Amino acid sequence: MFLNPWSIALTLCGLLALALGAVASRTALRVLRFWDLGSDSNRQISLEGEIWLSSTLMAYGLGFQIVTLFLFVLAADQFAQAIAGAMCATGSLLASPYGVPTLLVKLCGLFFYGFWLLLHQLDIRSEHYPLVRSKYLYLLLLIPFLVLDVSLQTLYIAGLKPDIITSCCGVVFGSTAAGESNLLGGSSRHGLLIAFSLASLSLAGMATILLRRWRPRLAWSYSLGWLCFLPLALVVITTVVSSYVYAMPYHKCPFCLLKPEYHYFGLPLYGSLLLAGFFGMSAAPTGLVRSKPGLARVVDSYQRLAVKGSLLLLVIFAGLSWYHFLKYLLVGGEG
Repeated sequence: MFLNPWSIALTLCGLLALALGAVASRTALRVLRFWDLGSDSNRQISLEGEIWLSSTLMAYGLGFQIVTLFLFVLAADQFAQAIAGAMCATGSLLASPYGVPTLLVKLCGLFFYGFWLLLHQLDIRSEHYPLVRSKYLYLLLLIPFLVLDVSLQTLYIAGLKPDIITSCCGVVFGSTAAGESNLLGGSSRHGLLIAFSLASLSLAGMATILLRRWRPRLAWSYSLGWLCFLPLALVVITTVVSSYVYAMPYHKCPFCLLKPEYHYFGLPLYGSLLLAGFFGMSAAPTGLVRSKPGLARVVDSYQRLAVKGSLLLLVIFAGLSWYHFLKYLLVGGEG
């Protein structure tokens, strides 16, 4: 599968990110050892110029890795055309033991990489560069994760063979003929909808309070709430929302939502959820660096923006999630 255009794109993005990470790691070690903003030595002046270049390059590298999450899902959908039994990305991912782990790592990477980009943006907003050591220490901790990301992706692509027989999404997420449930198939729809509704209202309520008056403890509850809400929302999309979009009660798949026959409904659905999750989860942790020189106003501004953005995107996501279900209740089916 390495000669597939999607595989080539994924591999090039991964290699580019690793190469830029290696360059930035060298800078990171020098920063942790020699950085002294109060010094006017030649080494410090050289290091100040070096961090601008390496940080910019690393920002692009991590940006590419964030994009590979979406490329990976689209690639898996294309791979399904060459794998026996696969109808969409579900079958392709299950065709290799590295498929699902790669997807999970890339999903986590969306937030881990994004947090580094956020730290970088906060750092350059202050003339004191107060987060230089912190962001480069975080970068060194992030490099092994980046290596894991690219390695799993490579193993997944290398292990795909056209003659592999895999399962389709109907088998994986649906119900068996004997009435037994497969993956997520036994989840209670009513229970999930109740939990989803309560969680959405709770997050919206906390966001409204925070916009009126910032309360650090509530902000941490809000960020942790988003951490719990994300997996719940993904389960609800798979077991409840998807079947109403497809207008087929036994068709439950989180990936077919991205297909053109369903008007790429999954793009705004997942996009609003993941972006809202990032804003929501980052709202409280950014307060940890508020005391750094020159960051008080910057952090306050970002926290308010993060809460506003997460609330708006939550409303959009909830509206999209409920649309087909309410349409079915009001007009029946696709009517």
